[in-house]
Amino acid sequence: MENTDVPAAQVVASLVRRDRAMLAVSLVLDVAFHAGRAGTVSATDIADRLGSARRGLEPLLQALTRSGLLDSIRGPRGGYRLGRAPRGIRLTDVVGAIAVEPEASDGPGGALQTAVIEPLWMQLSDIITERLGALTIEDMLRRAADAGLRRPASEPLDWVI
Repeated sequence: MENTDVPAAQVVASLVRRDRAMLAVSLVLDVAFHAGRAGTVSATDIADRLGSARRGLEPLLQALTRSGLLDSIRGPRGGYRLGRAPRGIRLTDVVGAIAVEPEASDGPGGALQTAVIEPLWMQLSDIITERLGALTIEDMLRRAADAGLRRPASEPLDWVI
């Protein structure tokens, strides 16, 4: 199982942009749920299921592909599939793949900021990073099954004589 270390500050910076982090996890989970490592799903199908515009998903899909979490397959039967086994993709990997570097002066200054807020924020960063690092896409697929969601059946065999 591959474990990429993503700095906690990067994870928290992305989580502050909650919609972007949630969308990235949703994208990878959708691909795992509907295609796995064998099949592919199109960006259009993903966008339809998530209720998002395809053009809004493309930058995230590209970042997830560059990170190796997704594979992009070209051609008429192309689309996206998992780049690794679901058990090898941690949620920190997903969030880290789309993370933006935190800006140096991202908050207010002052003694209270330095003595109280920054240490608290680092504690929260560590807690969030630890929790996300403990969860994999396989865990999320298990949660989907526990919620009663059924993965699509594979296409039936088509025999021609």
